[in-house]
Amino acid sequence: MPVEVGHIIRELSNYLAEHPREKMAMMPLYDAARDHAQRRTCTHEGRCPVVVAGPIVMDESGRVLAFQNEGRHLLFENEPSAEDITLSGVALRVLEGTVGTREVWTEPGAEGPFLVDVAPSGRTAFGPRIRVGFRYLFRAHSDLIPSGPWAWVDAKAIGIHAVRERLLSHPVSAS
Repeated sequence: MPVEVGHIIRELSNYLAEHPREKMAMMPLYDAARDHAQRRTCTHEGRCPVVVAGPIVMDESGRVLAFQNEGRHLLFENEPSAEDITLSGVALRVLEGTVGTREVWTEPGAEGPFLVDVAPSGRTAFGPRIRVGFRYLFRAHSDLIPSGPWAWVDAKAIGIHAVRERLLSHPVSAS
C-alpha cells in the first residue's frame, strides 16, 4: 500500500504545529493533498507538488552523512514507491538502498519530520511542479556506515540552505 494522502497531511500538520512560520510555503502541498483526499483523484493536470523523503543522518560527533558530488555535499532523497506506507519509511528505504544500512535510530520525541523543505517550480527536474522534501533526523555511529561515494561532513558543508540552517540552529548534542 503506497503512502496515503492522509499520512502526508498528518505529517505536514504536525510539522506546521511546530513550525508555524513555514505555513505559507507549505500551502500548495496542503491544498493539493486535501483536494486529493476529498476527490479521491487528481484534477491538477500534472501540477501537483512532488513529495520526496529522505534521511538526515548524524553521527556521534554531530557530522552529517552526505553524498559527495562535484565538490558539493548533497543529501539522500527519493519519491515514495508502491511498497512505502510512511514518509519516514521512505527515508529508511532510501538509506538502506543507497548506503546499505538501517543501523540508525531516532532521538526520543523526534520521530516526525525534522524539516520539510520546498524547492520552487523550475528549480528541479520536476518542471512546473514544486518539490517538497520531508527530511527525518536519524543518528548513527560513524563506524557502522560502510564506505561509498558519501562522507561524514560538518553541517556547514550541506548544500541545501534550509537543511544547513536547521541543523546549525538545532540543539543536536553529540552523544
